[in-house]
Amino acid sequence: MPSDSKRPSLRPSARPSARPSTRTPAARAQQIDQPLIDAFVDALVLEDGLSSASTSAYARDLNLLSSWLGEHRACGLAQLDESGLLAYLAARAGHGKATSANRRLTVFRRFYRHLVRLGQLQADPTISIRSAKQPERFPQSLTETQVDALLAAPDLGTPLGLRDGAMLETLYATGLRVSELIGLRTIDIGLAEGVVRVIGKGNRERMVPLGEVALDRIRQYLRESRPVLCGAQTVDAVFLTVRNQPMTRQHFWGLIRRHARQAGINRLPSPHVLRHAFATHLMNHGADLRVVQLLLGHADISTTQIYTHVARERLRQLHRAHHPRG
Repeated sequence: MPSDSKRPSLRPSARPSARPSTRTPAARAQQIDQPLIDAFVDALVLEDGLSSASTSAYARDLNLLSSWLGEHRACGLAQLDESGLLAYLAARAGHGKATSANRRLTVFRRFYRHLVRLGQLQADPTISIRSAKQPERFPQSLTETQVDALLAAPDLGTPLGLRDGAMLETLYATGLRVSELIGLRTIDIGLAEGVVRVIGKGNRERMVPLGEVALDRIRQYLRESRPVLCGAQTVDAVFLTVRNQPMTRQHFWGLIRRHARQAGINRLPSPHVLRHAFATHLMNHGADLRVVQLLLGHADISTTQIYTHVARERLRQLHRAHHPRG
């Protein structure tokens, strides 16, 4: 039997191959840049708590830039200057709208500020580049009459209808993201305090008031409907399917569309539309922008400011409709 020292190694030989490398310049650049990208993604997770979907999108944009630089500029991400970045943005201009270009630029700004902060780069190549101008987009919402019809659509005489009614009331009362709604656990509902504890984007926690109507509907659901859906098993999720599983985004999408049709709403809303309606109706009734920001869980108030434009547009419509000289 051969000794251990004479056994063949399972690792590839360290000797350089006599054949020339077949790797493309883009592939070589990506190999060099990958440690920088990986370290940046790790920082996004540790410092900001970004989801895997968000970090994957960041990494994808950086890998595309790295490949392009290797092929067209023979340099890596750390050697990129402003002219090279402008050339890349121009080359990608036909791939999507201005929103896509601005999203890519946001990724690059964040990446290069990260490198500068760590002392791995002296100059930020994105610092003088402006975002592309894009048309204002107002979030799609519902009128208060439409919301009333939607909330009245579920049959509260059945366990599933009571569940659906509780979910819709909670969504409109709190403005939660759908992922936050379906992620609620029983310990997150403060029935005595009338609030819900939410863990939002970036792992940020906030407390949102429920309101009496939503609170009553949740109490009724927990008392009459959830035990039927839950059966003998113990489940942490508040909202359950008929199979005693936590509610999913796809399932909730289907039920909100079904109830919208029952309510006679021709423009079938996405679950996010109730979040927009929550914010828009608060603004229409005089809520402070900072309060709406806190309730929605926006990290930056600039994200919330879109609802001031919506409220102004609503006021213009009311003026035109009701003023004698509108």
